[in-house]
Amino acid sequence: MYEYLKGNIVKQFANYIVIDVNGVGYKVFTPNPYSFKETNNVYVYVYTHIREDEQTLYGFKSEDERDLFLRLIDVKGLGPKMAITILASCSVNGLVDAIDRENILYLKKIPKVGEKLARQIILDLKGKLAMSDNDTSESDELSLALESLGYKSNDIKNVISKVDREQNIEAQIKEALKLLLK
Repeated sequence: MYEYLKGNIVKQFANYIVIDVNGVGYKVFTPNPYSFKETNNVYVYVYTHIREDEQTLYGFKSEDERDLFLRLIDVKGLGPKMAITILASCSVNGLVDAIDRENILYLKKIPKVGEKLARQIILDLKGKLAMSDNDTSESDELSLALESLGYKSNDIKNVISKVDREQNIEAQIKEALKLLLK
């Protein structure tokens, strides 16, 4: 339903954030609410979970994290609340690696994940998770912007690692251009 929300993080709680988008405060459940800074123009990639008796927004810092969440909720016996718990307990790359290597011990260290669920996750997801090289979609957007300006991919990769990703995309582009012109 929604792709993302762009607004200001106004409150952070143990398991959700409140993002103000043009005067409307959205309660968004997220794996790590304190990873979001209370700043302006933050992108929160969302998934809307609709049931007969509730509508819930789940939010993520990157599209990769959201895509992994969507894969997790497709696992038999695993719902959105459990998927959020899993993502809060480990990194996206660590989880993908554990699934691909069939590392049941790693998965069992996650709260509320037992042997049966760990095996089900591996059975349903092994070989199906291909995350992009970039941690956030903003770095993808930054790469595309710089490529469209004619810069080479090797130069772009070197510069992206030096850019402060806490800034909005416009500020990131300006900083990257300054670095490329040196």
